[in-house]
Amino acid sequence: MLDIGCGSGEPIARYLAARGHPVTGVDSSPEMIDLFRANLPGETAEVADMRSLKLDRRYGGLIAWDSFFHLAPHDQHMMFPIFRENVEPEAPLMFTSGPNFGEAIGTLQGEPLYHASLDPDEYRLLLDQNGFDVVAHVADDPDCGGHTVWLARQR
Repeated sequence: MLDIGCGSGEPIARYLAARGHPVTGVDSSPEMIDLFRANLPGETAEVADMRSLKLDRRYGGLIAWDSFFHLAPHDQHMMFPIFRENVEPEAPLMFTSGPNFGEAIGTLQGEPLYHASLDPDEYRLLLDQNGFDVVAHVADDPDCGGHTVWLARQR
């Protein structure tokens, strides 16, 4: 599994690794990668900007949980070919977004934190154009902490 924007590896990468899925975590923050390596010493981690990600292999699944939506709309558009290039045929892709088009500034530990989301129809179009079929899309999922979750599969 490839975890783009993995942060410290908590809780997503740990959850996947505990269930027998080897995880490669990618994050642009060296500090987050250091935490990832400390939290999950048996897994692989790499400092890289997701917007220019070029890895030497393809993965059986890709997750961008609470990471992808920190990119500006233009950069989100550019991520779909990167998703496609980094997964094997029929691999699942899961990511979170906002429920609707918009931008917002939140805070994390007192620091401003940018969020952006495309319109759901735009995500569907980008997925289709890049060889993914939508399996599920749940906005503000009450069973998932209110996250808006997308699950797609590479054709």
